[in-house]
Amino acid sequence: MILAFDTATSFGAVCATSDGRHARASRAGDLLAAVDELVDDPREIEAIVAGRGPGSFTSIRIGLAVARSLALTLDVAVAGASTLDAYATAMPVIDARRGEVFATGPVVCAPAELDVAGKTLVGDGAIRYRSLFEAAGATILPDDAAAHVPDPLLLFEAAGAFGAAELVEPLYVREPDARPQS
Repeated sequence: MILAFDTATSFGAVCATSDGRHARASRAGDLLAAVDELVDDPREIEAIVAGRGPGSFTSIRIGLAVARSLALTLDVAVAGASTLDAYATAMPVIDARRGEVFATGPVVCAPAELDVAGKTLVGDGAIRYRSLFEAAGATILPDDAAAHVPDPLLLFEAAGAFGAAELVEPLYVREPDARPQS
């Protein structure tokens, strides 16, 4: 079985197996609890697909650290995919905090800078900036619609080549706030 998961959004950790089973944890840090729901014997895992972001810096790092830890422990290959690829039904908009969103490209920008007229938007950024996007002519599904949550099964299709875990790099779209002291 192949295990796929993503931790980059405010929806916490989402994971799935290649046979279609899903699990979810409300926090990225609880990813292993969700994996435990899906996998009876970790030796059944043949490979891992991890969401690389964009999204929360800390949450992305948690997901990649878990992918690397499992891969090294189980001696399996890892592939990465963009969190934006975990949405199929509409235009993904992920909350980037600081008054910005991540969108396909990938890009980071102010919500008002996205061309959304006539489009259906999904993701935690679509929910957070609902009124702005609707005023600009977009359709936003109800807050509790499953389409807002990344689908880890879609990561399988978008995954790059499988290889060593350390080769899967996070997808950061903007520079971090933290800077070295001079």
